[in-house]
Amino acid sequence: MRLVLIDLDGTLLDPPSSERRFIRHLARAGLLGPRQWLSAGLFFLRWTPRYGRAVARKNKAYLCSLEAPRVARIAQAFVAAELLPRLRPAILERLRRHVAAGDALVLLTGAPDFIAAPLARHLGARCCAATPVLRAGRYTAQPPRRHPLGAGKVGLARALARAARMDLRRCVAYADSGDDIPLLRAVGRAVAVSPDRRLTREAARRGWEILRPEPRTGWEERMLETDV
Repeated sequence: MRLVLIDLDGTLLDPPSSERRFIRHLARAGLLGPRQWLSAGLFFLRWTPRYGRAVARKNKAYLCSLEAPRVARIAQAFVAAELLPRLRPAILERLRRHVAAGDALVLLTGAPDFIAAPLARHLGARCCAATPVLRAGRYTAQPPRRHPLGAGKVGLARALARAARMDLRRCVAYADSGDDIPLLRAVGRAVAVSPDRRLTREAARRGWEILRPEPRTGWEERMLETDV
């Protein structure tokens, strides 16, 4: 058995990201008001000096004061209706082969846990995702207390491998971004999926496998959006 670590956004799912789609979903439902937008704006002012270009992905302040159980219920329905139909068939087929070979799947993503958890259940995977901060059952404007992102994914991957009593160098990882290079270097088999320019260079240099699933056509995307 091997651990198979899978990124979500850009790997299992075409852009835009799952979280960006969810924010748009909340906004259309009228669930984001002045408090949430103001909190998200102030987050950028306060935390950009610390997080730099990663600040947008750290910003979960759009959830500020929303009740966690309600967000989880909305997210579960959103994942079923909006994300599952958009998962890349070629990558799903790869994952089915891993499961058939006895491998264990882990969804390792910077997306929030309320989005990643229902997706992981659908895939039959364990989930390791961003965990926004709660106080009295409501989200706060603080950065997530756990966030698999960039080099931070390596530490989480090592912890997962230790828990499975496995050498990380025997594991497999699928990812799309140059930010994931530290993780891909740490595993035994790295697969770059629709890689960005930086990861394309690194994959070519190291001889990693590169997958380029066909993106959905505009016609297919419109069919999904109209639920035909």
